[in-house]
Amino acid sequence: MEIEAALDDPAVSSSNEMHELWPLSEVDPKRARFPCCIVWTPLPVVSWLAPYIGHVGIAREDGTVLDFAGSNFVNVDDLAYGAVARCLQLDREKCCFPVNLAAHVCARSQEHAAAGTAISWDDALRSGARRFEHRCYNLFTCNSHSFVADCLNRLAYGGSASWNVLNLAALVWLRGRWLGRMAAVRSLLPFAAVSCVGVLVAGWPFLLGIAAFAMLLLAWFVLGVYCMKGLVC
Repeated sequence: MEIEAALDDPAVSSSNEMHELWPLSEVDPKRARFPCCIVWTPLPVVSWLAPYIGHVGIAREDGTVLDFAGSNFVNVDDLAYGAVARCLQLDREKCCFPVNLAAHVCARSQEHAAAGTAISWDDALRSGARRFEHRCYNLFTCNSHSFVADCLNRLAYGGSASWNVLNLAALVWLRGRWLGRMAAVRSLLPFAAVSCVGVLVAGWPFLLGIAAFAMLLLAWFVLGVYCMKGLVC
């Protein structure tokens, strides 16, 4: 699988050995601190119809979450659309931090340089935030996943500079964890309720409609990411 291959790729720069990584504090949902984590929360209405779709952010080393929440606006320490429901802590050892920008030794140095290099985790997030402070938000073409994917490309996480909205979403759902039972209930209960009401009112065709909606969304992002590059950032 593409994600597995990227995360296990031994080509991640050995320059990390020369880049001292200090210990991270523990994930603390009560204080909304998620050091080096990708975080996820459901979107109103959209997640009621497609529970796998949500809003994501990425946290600095001190646990402060950044998320692309609207046109020309990157939220700091105030995740849009509610508390974190799901998170995935990333391993900084799987990132590429060049000793200096003039002596890049990453095995994928050309791709990484094109995406934008960083000398630390927080430096990658700062660069990504500056870029998206000049971007227009659109759920279908430039959204919170686009921002986080851009940051991962700057980090060359897992030896890859090809992160996008699709493989990022897959990463969060396949490797992320719920922050307790209530987080899962809060995220999935609206979908279950809408589905039950829809079936009672419209019958089984309602579920076929939801399935068609899901397939159309997937087709759109596959088209925008892999077939018409640049359509989805």
